[in-house]
Amino acid sequence: MVDKAILVEYADMKEEVKDLRRRIETNRREIEKLQKTEVSDSVTCGKKGKKPLKTVRVKGRPVAAVARKERALKRKLLLLETLEAELLEKQNEVEEYIQGIEKSELRAMFRLYYIDNLTWYQVAMKMNEIFPKRKVKYAEDSCRMRHNRFFEEK
Repeated sequence: MVDKAILVEYADMKEEVKDLRRRIETNRREIEKLQKTEVSDSVTCGKKGKKPLKTVRVKGRPVAAVARKERALKRKLLLLETLEAELLEKQNEVEEYIQGIEKSELRAMFRLYYIDNLTWYQVAMKMNEIFPKRKVKYAEDSCRMRHNRFFEEK
């Protein structure tokens, strides 16, 4: 039996995917920055006693650091792919659950809140657009309370 837990889990997974995407983008920016970075050092060329014959400035790119960041990025991209597949499965379960709700109004509210990720205020405004001829307009609290009552009845 699917219940409210599937809705909560779906919402949490959406946030997890969003956070992972943000981390991937940060990682990409860091790699770009490292690739543009040039490091330099001075090295000695031979010695005469304790004194160096001459010093030379060596320039280059931080190849090892870039490679580490790229490996981390690949791991995150694989994880994102896996999470998105799981999220798609959860979304199908959530849609099936919502479709099983008897009242059309409640189904619309649940889709707006859980699938479209709207706030209760936005849900109320959207419901007023969907049902413009309703005598009593939808309000943030009324939508939230209908949602809560639905789960209290179950």
